[in-house]
Amino acid sequence: MAVKIRLKRMGSHKKPFYRIVVADSRAPRDGKFIEEIGYFNPLSEPNEFKIEADKVKKWLSTGAQPSETVKSLLKKNGII
Repeated sequence: MAVKIRLKRMGSHKKPFYRIVVADSRAPRDGKFIEEIGYFNPLSEPNEFKIEADKVKKWLSTGAQPSETVKSLLKKNGII
């Protein structure tokens, strides 16, 4: 089972809010996930980003691959 750390879109029309989740790579974007590890709000100023770093490191050590967007957010906040 390939596991990805990726964004799950929430919020209403034209007001996106994202949850950062660990999910099977075959699951749909907003579908079933294994664990929720944080959130990202691009509309607030400055962008609101909160994540549980210990859970991210645990999932990365077990082989989970972050998506491009999540990888850039983790780098920007010094987690990777």
